[in-house]
Amino acid sequence: MVEIDRNYMRQALREAKKGTGRTSPNPCVGAVIVKNNRVVGKGYHKRAGTAHAEIHALREAGKKAKEATLYVTLEPCNHTGRTPPCTEAVLRAGISRVVIGVLDPNPSVAGGGAETLASRGVQISSPILENECREIILPFIKHATTGLPWVILKAGMSLDGRIAAASGQSTRITGQKSLRRVHAIRNQVDAILVGIGTALIDDPSLTTRLQGRISGRDPLRIVLDAELRLPETAAMLQQESSAPTWIFCAGGADKKKRSKLEQAGAVVKTAPVSSRGRLDLNAVLTELGRNQITTVLVEGGSRVHGSFLQANLADQILLFVAPVFLGDQGVPVVSFPGKNRKVILPQMKITSTRRYGEDVLIDGRFNYKK
Repeated sequence: MVEIDRNYMRQALREAKKGTGRTSPNPCVGAVIVKNNRVVGKGYHKRAGTAHAEIHALREAGKKAKEATLYVTLEPCNHTGRTPPCTEAVLRAGISRVVIGVLDPNPSVAGGGAETLASRGVQISSPILENECREIILPFIKHATTGLPWVILKAGMSLDGRIAAASGQSTRITGQKSLRRVHAIRNQVDAILVGIGTALIDDPSLTTRLQGRISGRDPLRIVLDAELRLPETAAMLQQESSAPTWIFCAGGADKKKRSKLEQAGAVVKTAPVSSRGRLDLNAVLTELGRNQITTVLVEGGSRVHGSFLQANLADQILLFVAPVFLGDQGVPVVSFPGKNRKVILPQMKITSTRRYGEDVLIDGRFNYKK
């Protein structure tokens, strides 16, 4: 029975992944309904505010849902939010057994859906493929438990750890296949963040450009610019995009510069700064979390990466490594602010590696000691 449950939960996981990048601030969830060892309904959560995965699967199953088994990657909700509780729909449909991948991580509702169903005679089996089901909702888990978004550091670098040939110079290091993968990642996150150095040197558009019939979505653009050095003529402010650009600056930044940027379409927000004039990253992330941003892709530069690492605010790292050397004059992938300071960094665990043309993508997670 356990192996059968795993097989059907894998199908539910495949359904859940169809919603990647589109459900924020909700999690990706997939559901499969099985009767007499045959799938009679399946579905996934498509967008926040719309029907949950269980509802789509129940609609497809119709009357066949009676006395059937529901496989769902995340515990069915038992509270009214933008949509009614899924537990009520499950009970009305006559589902006799519910197999849950992982319980809801939100401390205020965890276990409530399972307990409600069990109290009404539904057989509950949980957890099944818990690690896999948890993996696809890590941003939701972090946001639900801390109020902060999941932070991904991304960089393209040479074999000797350089992201540009020289300071102040924009350098394309990785190949086209890596570039296409980067745009696919942008399509799945809520926001992209860069420092003002990267914004001035590269003048990036920070948009999603996908090939083929796949429809891309531009994430929110964020620039850390304490002194408001970004010109109103910057590419990210002079393009057609449905996504806004937010600029975080110090409270004492020039009001005329702020007005010009706002007239160009930017949203300017203030954040506390350190004695060295650096923006408080925790305050920035807190503001993003308050605005239901659950994933942030940090695309540099090296000081921004170093600041996130030094503050223990990074959750994941994506390094595209190209088979080239740039030498000592190159810009390192990470630099840490301050001199003569002991830097204690979290341990990183590499979760996967994958080839993209001649490049290698290293996917790692940071482990913070409690």
